[in-house]
Amino acid sequence: MFGANSSSLTPKFFILNGVPGLETAHIWISLPFCFMYIIAVVGNCGLIYLIGHEEALHHPMYYFLALLSFTDVTLCTTTVPNMLCIFWFNLKEIDFNGCLAQMFFVHMLTGMESGVLMLMALDRYVAICYPLRYATILTSAVIAKAGLATLLRGVMLIFPFTFLTKRLPYCRGNFIPHTYCDHMSVAKVSCGNFRVNAIYGLMVALLIGVFDMCCIAVSYTMILRAVVSLSSTDARHKAFSSCTSHICAIVITYVPAFFTFFTHRFGGHSVPHHIHIIVANLYLLLPPTMNPIVYGIKTKLIREGVIKFLLGEKVVFTQDT
Repeated sequence: MFGANSSSLTPKFFILNGVPGLETAHIWISLPFCFMYIIAVVGNCGLIYLIGHEEALHHPMYYFLALLSFTDVTLCTTTVPNMLCIFWFNLKEIDFNGCLAQMFFVHMLTGMESGVLMLMALDRYVAICYPLRYATILTSAVIAKAGLATLLRGVMLIFPFTFLTKRLPYCRGNFIPHTYCDHMSVAKVSCGNFRVNAIYGLMVALLIGVFDMCCIAVSYTMILRAVVSLSSTDARHKAFSSCTSHICAIVITYVPAFFTFFTHRFGGHSVPHHIHIIVANLYLLLPPTMNPIVYGIKTKLIREGVIKFLLGEKVVFTQDT
């Protein structure tokens, strides 16, 4: 089980046990997850294609949406195929370095998703509070730099997780009661002191999640003040409607994220472990599944683009977000 350097107590591989206590129901659990994954891949890839090919969607709001879709589909692809192999074929082994790589991409991509949601909130702030300067403020160069900065932030903050986890001794075995390699789930398998891992994980959560949520809250506070000051009821309704899909995406992303984070660190035995594992999987699958649906229903230009693509009919785009 352990590598050639036995003093390091580094396992060659980990064994992911799936959902502890519900092993007999793995097949049934896999069905909704598989269905959600298919919707996520088709929906997000469809959004990326639509935004790339329709000139009416070549605006900052939709560029950020395309970045969110790319992040979502990449995120769920890092975990779901491996999870389905556990459920369907009982293939539970994952290479030690492969586990660290999966852990890195899961946390980096979730951090990037949070950052993109923050950028989308800032986009709505500029669009509503400074509509005449919207195109000059959010240029293609600014959007590219913002996306790159979000990526680099995630890489630099998450990369130390791999070193902090790799340095731990694993003398208790190599069984991980999870469907994928999560940072704290792997660290808790160790027989060493993983307090540094827990502290650094909390710091990263504050630097990414809390910071992004504060920026989103400030953006929507300013948006609300600007919208309330509008004299026209139609203008207020249009401004609010342009934000509803983004607000739904925020709720879908952050509610399971905070549940997973706090139960890992403070939940103890109050939350059944199988509930925690299922919610942790929904945390990675629910946003990629629901975001294309929410934006497809709430955004008129995307609805018209889908109709044009599916029916092959000429659709005249109208400016309505």
